[in-house]
Amino acid sequence: MGKITGFLEFERETPHKRPAAERLKDWREFELKMPEEKLREQGARCMDCGIPFCHKGCPLGNIIPDWNDFVYRGRWREAIERLHSTNNFPEFTGRVCPAPCEEACVLNINNDPVTIKLIEKSIIDHAFAEGWVTPQPAARRSGKRVAVVGSGPAGLACAQQLARAGHAVTLYERSDRVGGLLMYGIPDFKLEKWMVNRRVEQMRAEGVEIVTDCHVGRDLHADELRARHDAICLTMGSTKPRDLTVPGRELGGIHFAMEFLPQQNKRNFGDAIDPRTEITAHGKRVVILGGGDTGSDCLGTSNRQGAAEVSQFELLPMPPAQRTVEMPWPEWPMILRTSTSHEEGVRRDWSINTKSFSGENGRVTRLNAARLHWKRDNGRMAMEEIAGSEFAIDCDLVLLALGFLGPEPDTIVAELGLKLDQRGNIACQDYASSVPGVFAAGDARRGQSLVVWAIWEGREAARAVDAYLMGESFLPASPEL
Repeated sequence: MGKITGFLEFERETPHKRPAAERLKDWREFELKMPEEKLREQGARCMDCGIPFCHKGCPLGNIIPDWNDFVYRGRWREAIERLHSTNNFPEFTGRVCPAPCEEACVLNINNDPVTIKLIEKSIIDHAFAEGWVTPQPAARRSGKRVAVVGSGPAGLACAQQLARAGHAVTLYERSDRVGGLLMYGIPDFKLEKWMVNRRVEQMRAEGVEIVTDCHVGRDLHADELRARHDAICLTMGSTKPRDLTVPGRELGGIHFAMEFLPQQNKRNFGDAIDPRTEITAHGKRVVILGGGDTGSDCLGTSNRQGAAEVSQFELLPMPPAQRTVEMPWPEWPMILRTSTSHEEGVRRDWSINTKSFSGENGRVTRLNAARLHWKRDNGRMAMEEIAGSEFAIDCDLVLLALGFLGPEPDTIVAELGLKLDQRGNIACQDYASSVPGVFAAGDARRGQSLVVWAIWEGREAARAVDAYLMGESFLPASPEL
């Protein structure tokens, strides 16, 4: 815990942000650094709450009260050791995780929660600045070879844990750079990519071999992959986007979010974008369909590209501003959330059903929609269109941020003949797939989820692979959730 009376003495404070007008001109992070004295006050707010419900809120099982206390006492070296004991990449989670730990904080019952996410990010940034984050190569080698397919947070965590267990790990990535959605998808203003590259170099120094521009299942057949390795772990994410099958969907100017977002990541690297496939919001009237994090990322990117105007529509009703009886503490509440991208300018609307698209010369010019009324039907939410509520909005670019439906089934998943669950994810028993020696973790196994879940799954899958190869595993176990 922090200071015994800290939660009574200090209010929750978060870092100042650069003004919206300023940050819209670049792609750098927008949060300013908080002084150490203020961070120690925030750590002091952590209570001696008996049962730390923040542990339940965090899929990684981060030992949050311990490192809050260490920050309060200025013991930063011990703070990073405790943080790294459960989380390989706190600089990622401290920036892009929605912080379910804070919603589960005991203070959140009738006060403002501890700034857990801020403290986490500050610990790892301090550790890197002090030079405390160094490679940890294994003392002994096992002689076993493992392939990890996909280099998102699950793949990175799995590969790093297996390398530290002494296995020869090869990490395969179909893109030209390592990181999955951390590299191509999440905008730079939320996570600058040098942070990802910094961890990749650490993993190389720990013995992980990295192969990019290799689409396993196409460039490298599954049989060859199995012949080269003693075990395989599939961590290629949930990359099949949910589509919108309405009239006019075939018109130009309607794109999936993951067609749009990676292009800007590449521009920020200085890469050339093929003019024939380039997507830009500059000077356009943009409509984003989908109200989640991906939609928010499309919004912040569109505004920075110089969109004329941006609208964001959500099929579901507008969430309440606060918890209701259906959302008891410490569960994650489905409440209205306003991201920094929303603060930068957008028209938001809810209960909107897209009926069709209209266009001219093969390109979209209008979205046709109707408003919905939601009601409970036998305990489930059901929608009905409100008569006479039809409307249209002019648009030049439509971005579909409607979520993902599982791993793409036509590559290594099909080659290996893996069984899928009812949702189209790789079916596993304790991370082991239906094919001996093949494991899966992250969104490919559990479906579209959070970066904290991906890292947790990567760590747990590494334990399962290690035990399969060696008969037992001494890798640290995450708590049961």
